[in-house]
Amino acid sequence: MTISSSLNSGVAGLTTNANRLATIADNIANSGTYGYKRVVADFHSLVIMQSDGSYSAGGVRATTARMIDQRGTLVTTTNPTDLAIGGRGMLPVTSAAALNGPGGDLPINLVTTGSFRPDDEGVLRTTTGEVLMGWPANADGTIPNFPRDTFAGLEPIMINTNQFAGDPTTFMELSVNLPATATDMTGNGEPFVMSAEYYDNLGTSQYLEITYTPTIPAAGMSHEWTMEIRDSASGGAIIGEYTLSFDDARGNGGNLDTVAVLSGGGYDPATGTLSLNVAGGPMDLVIGAPGDPGGLTQLSDSFARAPVVKNGSPVGDLSRVEVDANGYLHAIYDSGITRVIYQIPIVDVPNLNGLTTGDNQTYSISPDSGQFFLWDAGAGPTGELVGYAREESTTDVAGELTQLIQTQRAYSSNAKIIQTVDEMLQETTNIKR
Repeated sequence: MTISSSLNSGVAGLTTNANRLATIADNIANSGTYGYKRVVADFHSLVIMQSDGSYSAGGVRATTARMIDQRGTLVTTTNPTDLAIGGRGMLPVTSAAALNGPGGDLPINLVTTGSFRPDDEGVLRTTTGEVLMGWPANADGTIPNFPRDTFAGLEPIMINTNQFAGDPTTFMELSVNLPATATDMTGNGEPFVMSAEYYDNLGTSQYLEITYTPTIPAAGMSHEWTMEIRDSASGGAIIGEYTLSFDDARGNGGNLDTVAVLSGGGYDPATGTLSLNVAGGPMDLVIGAPGDPGGLTQLSDSFARAPVVKNGSPVGDLSRVEVDANGYLHAIYDSGITRVIYQIPIVDVPNLNGLTTGDNQTYSISPDSGQFFLWDAGAGPTGELVGYAREESTTDVAGELTQLIQTQRAYSSNAKIIQTVDEMLQETTNIKR
């Protein structure tokens, strides 16, 4: 019984070391594979207790585990949608084959890194068919509140390279100096006119025509002006008329004092903003708060204006996309528009090593991994999303070669045990002769 158990133990040793050799071979073969997680083989002893007090060899068994929680080194690339995670977490993907299926919910797999590029339909995918998933943004670039414990809100990310977009102007700030001498009793009352360009909802260039007319008093200086605002998109109609009064006190002279609304949108003295309604919708026009040296002033004897500060831009063609550290995918247009079109969440589970391993460095949720949760990149336990980067394999070739030598020696030793047991059994057989 003892001799035969030694033979079984030697055979078990050969099997377990062969398993370990297979893991080493896989690790070395994938030492250059981006996102690869090394596999380790652990040995566990088997003990067989005999009732008569003799010892019987139980042998050994091997279990393998993939070290998914180990992170590889990040390397820089030239593709903005080469993505990796600077810490814990996974990217949600689906298969390209599933997109061509009969419909319904798409299967979700997880990857730690990927080189995603648009295909002929603009879908971001890898060369092996993993399609990047994300939450679509609203038209204004905000992300709706999607549930975080389900994949139901995720969609395949699609980049339309022939896409055009405009960005309407919703904010404008004026810096204008009106000549104080124009409000003197000897003034001629001639108005001062300026125009300010803006972009409407269709990306068309429009302009506001702003007229400043001084109030001529019977004596002295009035320090008062009438401001009329006309909108070219409304056929030149007046959309706002206001009476402006300026302070002439020492130390505060020339600053805006009061604004009286004659027609049009209201004035907020706290922010110094006029609420205009141009043809394309509301617009905030900042002229300065009372006592504020910025915005509109009345000084000296010259009319001067600084460049108008505004948002918005004309229609532009999509030129490129980039991903920021929080997982927002920005579409950048040649006109200067930057718009959020998707958010890529980071998936995390309690036990990363419990995920089920698939081909092409993909993983899927399992009972051992625990329930998943979708985080914003960089929030909670997850790392930030890194563009222009890939995660290298976690294989340490030097360490694997060292284990290879150990495994070879152990395999040879177990083979020697089998040879020795064979010789002992042969001796036992020879006793009968």
